[in-house]
Amino acid sequence: MNDSPVILLGGQRCGTTALAYALNLAFHDAGGHFTVNGKLPYLLHRWLNRQDLADHHLRTDEILHALDRRPPDGSGVERWRARVEQSLRAAARDVAEGSCGDDPVDLARRILADTQGELPYCGDKYNEYLLHLPWFGEVLPNARYVMLVRHPEEAARSMLRWKGDRPYVPLTREAALAKWTAWNRHWLDFAPAVPDRNALVVEYHALCRGEETERLSRFTGLDLAPYLAGLKPRSPAADTDDALPADTASVWEALRLSALPAPARA
Repeated sequence: MNDSPVILLGGQRCGTTALAYALNLAFHDAGGHFTVNGKLPYLLHRWLNRQDLADHHLRTDEILHALDRRPPDGSGVERWRARVEQSLRAAARDVAEGSCGDDPVDLARRILADTQGELPYCGDKYNEYLLHLPWFGEVLPNARYVMLVRHPEEAARSMLRWKGDRPYVPLTREAALAKWTAWNRHWLDFAPAVPDRNALVVEYHALCRGEETERLSRFTGLDLAPYLAGLKPRSPAADTDDALPADTASVWEALRLSALPAPARA
């Protein structure tokens, strides 16, 4: 089993879904699996705690319902979903019998390992993972993180154009920029705890220009060139940082610098 899954991070409307589909196909063709919006670790964090274990009750129904309300996607997702349910049901029986101990992190690790099985490559993308990074450090201590960053002005414009049943979408530029800033700051707070070899920050337009293909291929251990060739930006690049609020500009500058290759940052 590969105990170093690739976790794709990024704020909303920053290009993570397009990159996730490319990684899904690459992992699938290599005999592994990358889930687009899998969100199982997020749901375990929300629905598995010490009180549940003390009460001998794993909230399997709630987790499965959440997975099915907005289903994860990508090639091979049906097999992944079946493994998730099998693992959750087995864990729920053990919790009911009182044989899982009292540490929710240990049980979450077991469920995620069971779900992955013997796959040589695995990974997942879900935007809300940015909000739970310290827990990721506990439950997936060897995870490798790809952090995709996009200019805050572009992300804010895209948020304001977002359609569909999404009550969490901001209604003003100011609110969208504030949300971008809050979410991306979580990575800056968490990154110092991640070994350099396990973290890669990628800028969206550099990715679309093909400038990050080699680094991403080395990082994942897969030749990603055929899968990333079709990535194109859907909107023009922001041409200035001058109008950004000070806190947003500060976070963006830190992310932009961390996305540069090490020699360029020196």
